[in-house]
Amino acid sequence: MPEVTSPYATGTPCWVDLMAKDQQAALDFYRDLFGWQGKPGPAEFGGYAVCELHGRAVAGIGPTMAAEGMPEAPTVWTNYLASTDAQATQEAIVSAGGTLMVPTMDVGNLGRMLVAADPQGAVFGIWQPGEFFGAQVVNETGALVWNELHTSDVPAATAFYGEAFGIEIEPLDGADSYWEMRVGGRAVGGVTLLDNDPPGTPAHWLAYFAVDDTDSTLDTLVKRGGTVIAPAFDMMAGRMAVVADPQGAPFAMIKPQPLA
Repeated sequence: MPEVTSPYATGTPCWVDLMAKDQQAALDFYRDLFGWQGKPGPAEFGGYAVCELHGRAVAGIGPTMAAEGMPEAPTVWTNYLASTDAQATQEAIVSAGGTLMVPTMDVGNLGRMLVAADPQGAVFGIWQPGEFFGAQVVNETGALVWNELHTSDVPAATAFYGEAFGIEIEPLDGADSYWEMRVGGRAVGGVTLLDNDPPGTPAHWLAYFAVDDTDSTLDTLVKRGGTVIAPAFDMMAGRMAVVADPQGAPFAMIKPQPLA
């Protein structure tokens, strides 16, 4: 199992979480779909659940918490990028033209976080590790395997993520209109144009989870109330589909091509 035992490099996707209107229903759904084990956590953390796969942290699921007078947050997966200094990263995001949505805050002794949007409107989180550094297992069936930015302006995204995080965005060899995010020369995510999404889809980050059989997992998802946005299809990285859980949170699933 590809376990992670040390903090992620700055700019690397390190965690994903979901704020759901019905937390228990979400926990049950992802247990049945991916085999995750999780239960509502302590009240001091708003009941946030750290889901585990084979005893290792894989993703978070919490209850939606709308502030008084504020609109209810959408049910979506939030992708977090690692930082060694959340406050400095917050300043870099704003300086580069991003929008601060949730200012830097402490999460007990676990770490510090913030939520922001890039200049095209794609929302993401930042995680500065304390006692918790993020996903402890990735690139494994049932775990996070890829993070992808869907944007209307690749040059603008390249400038923003480069200035704020030092991320490099370069065309992916052998792919048409697809770019690779790199941190320290290592691929950590992808970038694609919104042209490939349904009309009206805003800029966003999309989390990919690995499965051992895309078609059978789709059947399971539909039987448990999920919906299919893009049916299973073969592409250079494997067989994938884009779906939404019963509460409307979109994500992708993929059976990756075996490494050569």
